[in-house]
Amino acid sequence: MVPTLYGITNCDTVKKARAWLADQGVDYAFHDFKKSGVPAQHLDAWLRTAGWEKLLNRQGSTWRKLEAQAQLRAGNEAGARELMLAQPSVIKRPVVEWPDGAVTVGFDAAAWQARKST
Repeated sequence: MVPTLYGITNCDTVKKARAWLADQGVDYAFHDFKKSGVPAQHLDAWLRTAGWEKLLNRQGSTWRKLEAQAQLRAGNEAGARELMLAQPSVIKRPVVEWPDGAVTVGFDAAAWQARKST
């Protein structure tokens, strides 16, 4: 079993994460939100594991372009989930499902190296 990396192909952080995995010789599967959407059951698991506040990217251009009302509706788990399904670009990337069942959000080379070493 290999990790599955979820993200968007042209996202700089996803590019860095994919390059790091390739440099480390780690096989992985890639799921592009733009092409394949967000799998709702996986999103629900990420919300349970990582929490909606960590998954919701309030720093990105997609968030900044949202109307104030849409941002307010995303102020709780249900509203954030609805927004993430409708606009996957508001999900902080990459999300990785590791073979041991762990889920990480964002790219952290040191943490990934420690995970790879175990």
